[in-house]
Amino acid sequence: MPLKKQKYYITTTLPYVNAEPHIGFALEIIQADVLARFHHLSGEEVVFNTGTDEHGMKIYRKALEQKKEPLAYCDEYAARFDALKRALDLSYTNFIRTTDPHHIKAAQEFWMLCYKNGDIYKKNYQVKYCVGCEMEKTDSELMDGRCPIHPKMELEQIEEENYFFKFSKYQKKLLDIYEKNPKFVIPKNRLREIKNFVESCLQDFSISRLKSKMPWGIEVPNDSEHVMYVWFDALINYISTIGWPDDMKKYNSLWPGLQVAGKDNLRQQSAMWQAMLLSAGLKPSKQIFIHGFITSRGQKMSKSLGNVVDPFEIVNKYGTDATRYYLLGAMPAYEDGDFTVENFEKFYTAHLANGVGNLTSRILTMLEKYSDGKVPPKSEAFFEVKKFWQEYEDALEEFAFDKIIIAINELVSKCDELISEQKPWEKAKKGEDITELLYQLAEGLRHIGISLLPIMPRTAERILNGLNIRTEDVVDLKKEIKWGGLKSGVDVKKGEMLFPRI
Repeated sequence: MPLKKQKYYITTTLPYVNAEPHIGFALEIIQADVLARFHHLSGEEVVFNTGTDEHGMKIYRKALEQKKEPLAYCDEYAARFDALKRALDLSYTNFIRTTDPHHIKAAQEFWMLCYKNGDIYKKNYQVKYCVGCEMEKTDSELMDGRCPIHPKMELEQIEEENYFFKFSKYQKKLLDIYEKNPKFVIPKNRLREIKNFVESCLQDFSISRLKSKMPWGIEVPNDSEHVMYVWFDALINYISTIGWPDDMKKYNSLWPGLQVAGKDNLRQQSAMWQAMLLSAGLKPSKQIFIHGFITSRGQKMSKSLGNVVDPFEIVNKYGTDATRYYLLGAMPAYEDGDFTVENFEKFYTAHLANGVGNLTSRILTMLEKYSDGKVPPKSEAFFEVKKFWQEYEDALEEFAFDKIIIAINELVSKCDELISEQKPWEKAKKGEDITELLYQLAEGLRHIGISLLPIMPRTAERILNGLNIRTEDVVDLKKEIKWGGLKSGVDVKKGEMLFPRI
């Protein structure tokens, strides 16, 4: 009887459908995809969730601007975000929309659990509110009286009766979570940041809006005059997508999971959401990885500034795998990274056209020319791949995607250096035996191909196919990362250039 597969659950945040998909979310979902693919290649059963966040004031106003029903507006934008699956070659298994009937039911049941636990109450309040963030703002969070994230938007003064969540009640429990699991939030500086926030005296937050003022939301159970505040509703997607509360067997087999989120979501994901889970009597998340923003020439990208980069345009011009490799390798995993076309093209030329692509062509050409188009007999390793795979897995465990790309580029360079030092073409001309060297290079290329499977899936497939390896046969990375996995005597085929020069 085969062993039961270990399960791995990963989710991105849900992008808000008030604008087109942008390169910042592309980075987040590609990072999550790398993790999902790696765990799938490690023999685990992967559930990978993404989707769209579709309620709230911004959506409602955008729909009114375009003279559309809110759901019709959301349908259009949800389809555009789902189109990223093909454009970016994503492997997600779940695409949840917060307008899905199952999610609506789950959000209402979740609300009732928190309510029955005494953590939801009503009160009148006044607050400064940023529609851009869909969040209340205290004076200490403002710069010159405006939200620093949306400085062009006027803050709105809200004065009404809302339902509130007893966030303050969970201060100690949240701090206990952070203390007991020092890798609950990665990187460390974000964990310190959320600890400081929670220690500084939590304020209860509003979790409803008057339906008469903002009708586009999930109705509060037993009170048809209110709809749920968008953050309260949206966060529940992480568990509603895996069956909660209808399919508890499925939910219990997958939760808690890993969440991938941008730094502007730190408070919501690692404090508000965790407190809500505790209130509902559910387990906190397993781990949260917080990535940085993508800026454009040092400025945060925004539609109002006109500097948003469209991921579809980048893919159309340079290809899916090149886009994935650049975002993972040229953007710092933890901090903000600057996107420019000039930097993209330099990176492409150095690491793809002159790097992975050129090396693949050189090795397969030499095998065709000097080894009759076949893999020569096995030989011992000239260079150490064990160290490479240790660095690769360590970086992956820390979500340091840029370090993974550095490790791959260094392995490519080692193979190139070996060719330059040994000059196989000169040795062959003199009649020297170069079969041992050729196996070294072919096996090195196999390791590069395997390492690229989660990073650039189609490129990895083409490299491995050139070595007569079917990617569907790669089902256990632990077996593949040992030296000598390339079979001798099999036919090799050069194929077309992987990355044409630009």
